[in-house]
Amino acid sequence: MSTREYSAKFENLDEIRDYVGGLARAAGFSERAVYAVQLAADEAASNIIEHAYHGRPDGTFRLRCEYADGRLIMTFLDRGESFDFSNVETPDLTVDLSKRKIGGLGIFLMHKLMDEVAYKVTKSGNYLTLIKRKD
Repeated sequence: MSTREYSAKFENLDEIRDYVGGLARAAGFSERAVYAVQLAADEAASNIIEHAYHGRPDGTFRLRCEYADGRLIMTFLDRGESFDFSNVETPDLTVDLSKRKIGGLGIFLMHKLMDEVAYKVTKSGNYLTLIKRKD
């Protein structure tokens, strides 16, 4: 298990994608699964930066990763504004992009790309856990 801390800046997304991609490759995931892990981590971090901290670069978040029992587990912890995952509507992908309602696409993608997605709010912060099982 390893934990890294990041400032809430979009400039850190490349490093995050490289980090989780390297872990997934080292664990023997297929390139398709590596891409899914990277994209889901990118969406999770982007949501934290944009919504939990509203673009304030003084915020920080932690990313803890571990590989166990054929699963890559990524847990994001932030202390920004919490968010109610259950109130997010599934985006209508049939609507023309220019007319599509804004919001919810990142969460939709995380659910599509990962095998498990869980979010909980505690006194110590907001925890988003993304799990990908090895093919």
